[in-house]
Amino acid sequence: MGKFSQTWSLMSECWQVLKQDKTLVLFPLISAICCMLLMASFAVPIVLTGVWHPPGHEAAMVQQVAYYGTLFAFYVVNYFIVIFFNSALVACAAARLTGGTPTFGDGIRTALSRLPVIAGWALVSATVGLLLKVIEDRSDKIGQIVAGLIGMAWTVMTFLVVPVLVIENKGPIAALKESTSLLKKTWGEQVISNCSFGLIFFVLSLPAFLLVGLAIYVHTSVVVAVCLSLAVIYWVALALINSALHAIFQTALYLYARDGHIEGFNAEVLGGALR
Repeated sequence: MGKFSQTWSLMSECWQVLKQDKTLVLFPLISAICCMLLMASFAVPIVLTGVWHPPGHEAAMVQQVAYYGTLFAFYVVNYFIVIFFNSALVACAAARLTGGTPTFGDGIRTALSRLPVIAGWALVSATVGLLLKVIEDRSDKIGQIVAGLIGMAWTVMTFLVVPVLVIENKGPIAALKESTSLLKKTWGEQVISNCSFGLIFFVLSLPAFLLVGLAIYVHTSVVVAVCLSLAVIYWVALALINSALHAIFQTALYLYARDGHIEGFNAEVLGGALR
């Protein structure tokens, strides 16, 4: 099965889950709003202190501490927000995939019960993110490539961490080990994605690009306002659906790796999602 058809099949199966519980899109929506508020709260002090760009190699230690300290604080809070609402979504998806009928409140309550492990994983993720940022800022092109490769490997290793945190309530390090172990046991030492939700959603986003093109072509204020508004609404809706489907996919992949099968998903297709 080709990559496009593989992805389409998986998305269709995840879509069936989302259709049963449309409130799942509220989790990425609230997460995005909170992240924007967080960014706004950091914007003013960052601009006032001038730590919005990486300090040079010759910069004073105080400047470097201010920049990377602010960046680390932002990373920790931002990761916590994203992981918290993703955990709530995963909790609902896991319940739905195993025959339950969860509510939005059930997801939030589960995430609240996992606050210590969510905070711990946010701290670990922020630390790794900061280290990669430091490597990128203070290295030449080769160093940046190395940081990118390390980041890719980290993304693969941590792919199943949130489902493990939520479903098994394991600590950050134990969840990381479990994620890596499940991936190796099910798909082998070298894991490569065999599906791309981004590719499908790029194709689905083309109508919005057509609206933007129409706005540029007609170039009247009313048409521009309408076309751009519709394009933005469409893109936001796609982004929310993509985020929800991706979390459902992560959850399904974890349950498949743990149990070897999952109701409502083609085992062959799910097993071929990674290789």
